[in-house]
Amino acid sequence: MKILKFGGTSVGSVNSLKAVVEIVKKEKEQNNPIIMVVSAVHGMTNLLTKMAKDASLGELDTNDLDLFQEKHFEIIRASIDVKNQNPIITKLKLLMNELEELLHGIAALKELSAQSKDLIISFGERCSTLMISKILEQSISNVQPIDASQYILTDNHFGQAQVNEEVTFSNIRKLVEENSDKLLVVTGFIAANKDGRLTTLGRGGSDYTAALIGAALHAEEIQIWTDVDGMMTADPRLVKKAFSLENLSYTEAMELSYFGAKVIYPPTMTPAFKLNIPIVIKNTFNPNFPGTKIQLESSVTKFPIKGISSVNEISLINIKGSDLVGKLGFSGRLFSLLAQHHINIVLITQSSSEHSITLAIHHNDLEDAKHLIENEFSLEIQAKRLEPVEVEQNLAIIAIVGENMKRTTGVSGKLFYALGRNGINVRAIAQGSSEYNISVVINEKDLSKALNAVHDAFFNHLNKTIHVFNVGVGNIGSTFLNQLEKQKDFLAENNDIEIKLVGLANSKKMVFDENGIDLSNWKQALKQTDRVVDLNDFISTMKCFNLPNCVFIDNTASSVLPSFYKQIFQHSISIVTCNKIANSSSYKDYFELKQTARQHGAKFMYETNVGAGLPIVNVLKDLQMSGDKIVKIEAILSGTISYIFNHFKGENSFGNVVKEAQELGYTEPDPRDDLSGVDFMRKMLILARDAGHHVEAEDVEIASILPQKCLEAESVEDFYKSLQEEDAYFEEIKQRAEKEQKVIRYIGILENGKISISLDLVNDQHPFYSLSGSDNIILFTTERYKERPLVVKGPGAGAEVTAAGVFADLVNVSSIK
Repeated sequence: MKILKFGGTSVGSVNSLKAVVEIVKKEKEQNNPIIMVVSAVHGMTNLLTKMAKDASLGELDTNDLDLFQEKHFEIIRASIDVKNQNPIITKLKLLMNELEELLHGIAALKELSAQSKDLIISFGERCSTLMISKILEQSISNVQPIDASQYILTDNHFGQAQVNEEVTFSNIRKLVEENSDKLLVVTGFIAANKDGRLTTLGRGGSDYTAALIGAALHAEEIQIWTDVDGMMTADPRLVKKAFSLENLSYTEAMELSYFGAKVIYPPTMTPAFKLNIPIVIKNTFNPNFPGTKIQLESSVTKFPIKGISSVNEISLINIKGSDLVGKLGFSGRLFSLLAQHHINIVLITQSSSEHSITLAIHHNDLEDAKHLIENEFSLEIQAKRLEPVEVEQNLAIIAIVGENMKRTTGVSGKLFYALGRNGINVRAIAQGSSEYNISVVINEKDLSKALNAVHDAFFNHLNKTIHVFNVGVGNIGSTFLNQLEKQKDFLAENNDIEIKLVGLANSKKMVFDENGIDLSNWKQALKQTDRVVDLNDFISTMKCFNLPNCVFIDNTASSVLPSFYKQIFQHSISIVTCNKIANSSSYKDYFELKQTARQHGAKFMYETNVGAGLPIVNVLKDLQMSGDKIVKIEAILSGTISYIFNHFKGENSFGNVVKEAQELGYTEPDPRDDLSGVDFMRKMLILARDAGHHVEAEDVEIASILPQKCLEAESVEDFYKSLQEEDAYFEEIKQRAEKEQKVIRYIGILENGKISISLDLVNDQHPFYSLSGSDNIILFTTERYKERPLVVKGPGAGAEVTAAGVFADLVNVSSIK
């Protein structure tokens, strides 16, 4: 015997009911004995609840009654032959007339008791059962609608009645014996007390009905048919990467259900759990999918958890005071008080000093709970043995669940790291000794972000999603985006990283798409948007999205954008930048940014600030982290200047070489921005600071390459004229170098906390002698690399290598677990 329960979405439309009929026909064709349990048509329970409430206020809207009736009649007209419609419409019309009379009675009295509310809500299941039975009759013989209130006996706790299992099981067995040749279609959710008064079984009541029938008959299986592919690792509405679970233990399913997984509810499983009857969650709209099997034991998986669940609209009540310390019976008194008034405690945590107790309850119960506690403990509060009751609202609970947790170390560390790295503050924590569940209370606004961050952390066979916000689409920015587009598949396949470009801005416009801007069409996206760029608006939008694993990328040379870095870090968003302004401004600002990033768990990546695509900053960090001591740094850190002096040979004039470098894109629009040495100075400044020196820009000794006349030229055109006029100056340097068999190099040196940059001539014994093209080179002399300095050498200019450096920084941020 199998019990098949169909939820509201499964019986909510003509098409869904066609799917139900096919599922039932398939079972019957295989000669499988089954019993069906059905819920109210989707949305009808809520509509009945609304009508009951409106009636109690004297505001009954007859349009709602018409809607309730029409919803059922519409399905009948589309699903049942015309000649067979009248009998079922007549039966339903009688029920609906009874419903209308009840509602008018409540409206007259302006009073709605729990008993009356149960009776009104029952019409959803009663109508759907009659209707569905008639639809099934067209394909299947011997269909019998059953009103469960005639067989399931409960107490008088209207709204959530307790079942007398002994009597109920006997009634069900007798019912089935008397109708062994029939397909029984049973109303879910409803029952009756010993006086025949109709009751309801509370949240998940239709599932509970199915479980009761299954337990009474020792069924082979209980199937819960819904609109999702079984129980999932997380709520698919909030976590798009959520996937179906093959199986769960009863304990795991109960934990997930209790903390918000609405596919199934804890009371449903109790009768099945007692008799070890499997429960299978299946999808009416995808019947061939195997779904999730809930059984006594679940199979071991490679993941430490089975799923992540959540509950929103949670409030915390904090009770603190000396009266709690060592006071016997205080907790019992508190919990008994709330239990007597049917206030459910979702989570409890208590400090080890016993000085405080924190309770998490549903928001709807907050005012009642606070009032009850203040009244019960008024004397203690007045005597100041207890502090006034504190409440926190707009919270949510996220829980990770799985039997594997007790066999796996580091689970809680991974949970809190994922939350902390994304700036999600934990308000309370609870973990049972069974280690099946770790629950944390967080701000409700962070719920989606938290679920996605934690899901990415625990289910590492899925690609980790990185949400990117990029400002700047010039040479470097556009090259970076093109590289990202080319490498996205490689990152997904080899690094388990999915990059989503969520925000993009140039100097005029900005565009956002939470689902990701098409990397192959980003230019068109910017062109088509009407949203004018505003940096304040861009940063605010990025923060409002509140997405997990965010990285802000600054591909500009803007002097304004770095002023936003601090607030970006404060939102726990990492920054990747090729912009040197932030790290080369005042030491105070540099240090503050570093500290802010560290405090908020964000990463600050700026490898391209020093050597474009060369790994210079990271090498320096690695040397220091390993305990090595930096003695001296010597460097050529301007690819532009390297190119110019490497080609300043023979008959070629200095001015012509500079012009050639500009035409190749190696210089800024005004070459003096490179040749003045200011950019070089910034790079050395950043290195010195990262090496631990408190250095300001004015502390750097810098010798200019250019004569003063060239620096003071009013335009770029005048600058080139002045270079021609000063040709003898540059020619004299070149000839001296050739005479001494040396080469010209512009070298920066950091030693004893002092930085100097000057034009030097070096011979063939010097490591910088053989530098070619636009290469950069750096020598690290350390305690370990004293006799033979560590050398890093490679291209130091050009959009391709700089963009590649930005790209590498992004991947490094993404790869940090």
